[in-house]
Amino acid sequence: MKLWNNLEFTHPQFLWLLLIIPLLILWYFLMRKKDIATLTLSSTSSFKPSILSRLKPLLNLLRLLAISALIIALARPRDVSVSTKINTNKGIDIVMAIDVSASMLAKDLKPNRLEALKTVATNFVNKRPNDRIGIVVYAGESFTQTPITSDKRIVKNTIRQIQWGQLDGGTAIGMGLGSAVNRLKESKAKSKVIILLSDGVNNSGFVDPKTATELAKELGIKTYTIGIGTNGTAPFPVAKDMSGKLIFQDAPVEIDEELLKFIAQETGGKYFRATSTSKLSAIYNEINKLEKTEIEEYKYYNYNEKYRSLVILAGLLLLLEALLKVTIFRSFI
Repeated sequence: MKLWNNLEFTHPQFLWLLLIIPLLILWYFLMRKKDIATLTLSSTSSFKPSILSRLKPLLNLLRLLAISALIIALARPRDVSVSTKINTNKGIDIVMAIDVSASMLAKDLKPNRLEALKTVATNFVNKRPNDRIGIVVYAGESFTQTPITSDKRIVKNTIRQIQWGQLDGGTAIGMGLGSAVNRLKESKAKSKVIILLSDGVNNSGFVDPKTATELAKELGIKTYTIGIGTNGTAPFPVAKDMSGKLIFQDAPVEIDEELLKFIAQETGGKYFRATSTSKLSAIYNEINKLEKTEIEEYKYYNYNEKYRSLVILAGLLLLLEALLKVTIFRSFI
């Protein structure tokens, strides 16, 4: 039986004995009336009860408090503190391979594809507290922005700082996938996952996407692929004006869905198409649900017994009652 948040009774059935306290009070009251002698006088003005006689019921109060303390002590009150330890050895190692080519500045997602992705990816990281996450960026070449780490602050800072123009132009899907596989090949995690996002067609790089796919498959690395971009046309950056501001022009959206589907199917993952910011967010939420992390939680209970202090209190109350009987209240007993 628990009382409040951290106090419990090991043997709460003994608390029923507290019901005898009202009976004892009634018994003391009746016995007091019986023990008081009566004397009829014409006037009682000269007989005033002394302070000690009025305080005599204090002895019974001390005894009742002592009995109450002993009953509560029998119920074994104790403080319980619980400490929790979470074993994250069964977490998932995840690498997000993010396309940072110029086409990621297209405005079919608001405010553009790259900024929409950064917001959604950050929310995804917040939902994976027990996993290690790494970031790979790629365009015409690839680069490991952040190795796999459990420090979510570093991962989120990395995502926030991703910008277009960090790498050579083009879209090297094979190199992006290859770098992500390289980050995970030494991982000891139970599950290894890559989330590869692209908005174009593989047109550069010296790593064949299918070769990188076979390597991921051999290493047991599941790959979720996301094609980002609306259907039809979208405003793409095509040049810069005299002030350096980007000029946008509508152009057809071309995504190598066949390749992305192949990568996902061969590695046991799944292909998604994000045609809007809300769809992109829904995709990451679905991946979050598909990849459940096994968490082992251990609870340790620490008990601090309180009955000893109650027994000591009861003993002191009884001792005080006995001392008062043989000293101050001796002539009234």
